[in-house]
Amino acid sequence: MPDMPLKTPTPLVRLLLVLSATTGMVDAASILGMEKVFTANMTGNVVFAAFAAVGAEGFHATYYIAALGAFMSGALIAGRIWRLSGTGRLSRWLVIAATVESTMLVIAGSLAILFDRAGGVTTAGLTLLIALTAGAMGFRNAVVRQLKVPDLTTTVLTLTITGLASDSRLAGGDGTNQRTRVAAVGMIFAGAAVGAALVLVCGLGPALLLSGAIVLMATLVFARHPQMAELEKG
Repeated sequence: MPDMPLKTPTPLVRLLLVLSATTGMVDAASILGMEKVFTANMTGNVVFAAFAAVGAEGFHATYYIAALGAFMSGALIAGRIWRLSGTGRLSRWLVIAATVESTMLVIAGSLAILFDRAGGVTTAGLTLLIALTAGAMGFRNAVVRQLKVPDLTTTVLTLTITGLASDSRLAGGDGTNQRTRVAAVGMIFAGAAVGAALVLVCGLGPALLLSGAIVLMATLVFARHPQMAELEKG
């Protein structure tokens, strides 16, 4: 794909910020409702898998391996589809990607509700929920990676926060892109708060269902913007 223009179109920035909020929701749902598993941020799973490997209580290697494997599978599939689909409107591709991600999140949310009504989730059922959710986030990560929009990976904040500090005027920088960085941090925080509240009050299923719905609806709305029609993938 050719490099994005120097100034990323506003609707794309806004879409990625909304997706950042859904990351917070999904990670809140997975950490609080899936045995402390990250399904959007894989760094935590690698660390937790190490804890499990040395026998730390409360950490289950099977779940972290499932999350890592599903995340990589989702990213692999997205990368393959991206390369095979050739050129065309970026907005169309984003809608396709959002449909895939949303479908997986909605299936996971629906299954979580069914498991809850059946008396609780089994180990196999929880592994399936983790795989579906992590696969969806891996698919999204691969898509967003191709967009190459600075400070808007939608899932990881380490480099964003680093840039917020190291490029600030206090550090002798010019403060470039600081509003976007602050917005990205704020959206993930807000999404995590909403997701946590939903899990605590309504359960895991509704949090995943709402996340999937927001992903698809936001993409459909922003993809229709005239500025998005000017962007091509390739």
